[in-house]
Amino acid sequence: MFEETRPYHDDEIPAAIARVAENPLFETIIRYLNPNADIAQYRKNFLRIQTIREFQSQVMFQAIRNILQKSSESLTYSGFDTLDAGRQYMFVANHRDILLDAAILQVLLHEHGMDTSEITFGSNLMQGGLVTDVGKMNKMFRIVRGSTAHDFYRNSLEVSSYMRYAITKKKQSVWIAQRNGRTKDGADRTESAVLKMFSISSPLPFTDNLDELHITPVAISYEYEPCDFLKTQELFISQYQLYIKEPGEDLHSILQGITQAKGHIHLAVMPTITREELDECALREKNGRFTALARIIDQRIQDGYRLWGNNYIAYDLLHHTNRFADQYNPEERNRFIDYMLQGLRAIKGDEEELRNIFLGIYANPVESKQG
Repeated sequence: MFEETRPYHDDEIPAAIARVAENPLFETIIRYLNPNADIAQYRKNFLRIQTIREFQSQVMFQAIRNILQKSSESLTYSGFDTLDAGRQYMFVANHRDILLDAAILQVLLHEHGMDTSEITFGSNLMQGGLVTDVGKMNKMFRIVRGSTAHDFYRNSLEVSSYMRYAITKKKQSVWIAQRNGRTKDGADRTESAVLKMFSISSPLPFTDNLDELHITPVAISYEYEPCDFLKTQELFISQYQLYIKEPGEDLHSILQGITQAKGHIHLAVMPTITREELDECALREKNGRFTALARIIDQRIQDGYRLWGNNYIAYDLLHHTNRFADQYNPEERNRFIDYMLQGLRAIKGDEEELRNIFLGIYANPVESKQG
């Protein structure tokens, strides 16, 4: 059932563990995450792993914490006290980093005594056996990217059916981005098409259909936007031509997101969408229902998004104002400007356009907060 979509089952873990341990990159990855590790002993312990729970508890949680220790100043959070450990949720999140957005949520769920969620994993990211094995051992399931129009509905129905099955039958929460792919320009917006996809796996009326999924918005905010200069370059090129990814570009973005300094990070779990809110949405015509629901989710994410000094600095620089000068000091402003100028030097293109695109990535969350 759902063989092309689902994560691994526990009985598939030992074989996947053996494949990962034999991969030539295994030692390199372990040395990055734990420079003092005894590789032979680590491999021996790694090969003893038999279940998804063991893989996450013995490998992934510590790996993510090590990544955060190397690349961030702090991780704060809010809203976990509102979650019920006996309930499953459809976590609909803003999406800034390919790996860490969902991974950080998993660590925090675990540290709050809750089961981890399953995670959507774009088929474009399943490049090579190592990434696929690690992803599917970590409860990631496949969502098709770049399919033809003919296959789009079939693929959407498969994913929708699987997510509903995971929540209502497997009793597993699910993480999914609010849109197809990462937010590149800093303006988090929920795509109505994602919400429509949720609904097509059930014949129930609108409110009953979506209420059983327990849609729960999640907002993650980074002081330094992951892959900010790569996003700037993509947005610049996209102004003039269709942007086509280079081979291996997604993997490069994953690695840069892991290693890049992120400063402070905050993750906020926001209140679950209520039946009453769904009832209000249901009063509208078919497409309007999903548009209204997207607005509610957007407002939750904007409310949970934490603005940093960099966001206010970028806003003031972009708009040639001192409106938010009380949110940062001259030293922080100069440091951000130096960071921007150094990064933009590596990108070919009109300097002013590149500068404005880069500043927009950081300034748009301020714009969103202003309404």
